[in-house]
Amino acid sequence: MIGSKTTMVGLFGRPVAHSLSPLMHNAAFEYQQLPFAYAAFEIQNDQVKEAVEAIRALGMRGVNVTIPHKVAVMPYLDRIDPLAERIGAVNTIVNEQGELIGYNTDGAGFVRSLVEETEIELRDLTITMLGAGGAARAVACTLAEAGVQKINIVNRSLGRAETLASFLSPMVAVEVLPFTQAKEAVAESSLLINTTSIGMFPHMEEMPVESECLRQDLIVSDLIYNPLETKLIQQAKERGAVHHSGVGMFINQGALAYELWTGQAAPVNKMREIVLQHLQQGGN
Repeated sequence: MIGSKTTMVGLFGRPVAHSLSPLMHNAAFEYQQLPFAYAAFEIQNDQVKEAVEAIRALGMRGVNVTIPHKVAVMPYLDRIDPLAERIGAVNTIVNEQGELIGYNTDGAGFVRSLVEETEIELRDLTITMLGAGGAARAVACTLAEAGVQKINIVNRSLGRAETLASFLSPMVAVEVLPFTQAKEAVAESSLLINTTSIGMFPHMEEMPVESECLRQDLIVSDLIYNPLETKLIQQAKERGAVHHSGVGMFINQGALAYELWTGQAAPVNKMREIVLQHLQQGGN
């Protein structure tokens, strides 16, 4: 129950009405009987500075930050965690007695769930990543730090992919390719990661690559978690490939933020149960 001693946390983004973060976090707070409450706030582009200042003014413990504000919030923070600085984006803000600190739990959340669910050994792997946006940057940076050998970046905009490649190249071997060469890129890879929105609800019949690219000894990961199984994941399953959906990343990036705010281990199983229950009931 919300009362005068409730600590507020939340989500800054636009749009936010579809987000499952309030459902997931509030269930976790209730499960652990913590006096926290999580709300979603739709923030316009010209309101970012005021929104960040409100965290301090209202005594909020912190917020998650989603599209399109992950970069825009950064100039208004007091300090940025080194990993978030390298990634160049913040998805979690923590208010430490008036000091606002920016973190990025996206990449770590992805890697934690990928390793847990597939038991993959990342060191020295060749990976093909579809997309070159903010999520791709976070995931690629964390994978580079985990010791992968090479990352192929396949993207429609080669300029954007080149920008990401130049950022990653001091850490890992990188090659940029257009979607017309996706098949060749995947052929030399052990892990395929879709970071694009292709296949997301309501465009669930779309696939970012041809099904012929998929094979039994390939691990296929899709950052999309709505639908639970994208067409890419369905096709990977049909070919006997190990597959990994975006639900794990969503839950683990949220769990890491939860731990930053509360100082307690997140009830990950409870968070997963709530999210899966909602998605399996057809919630969008």
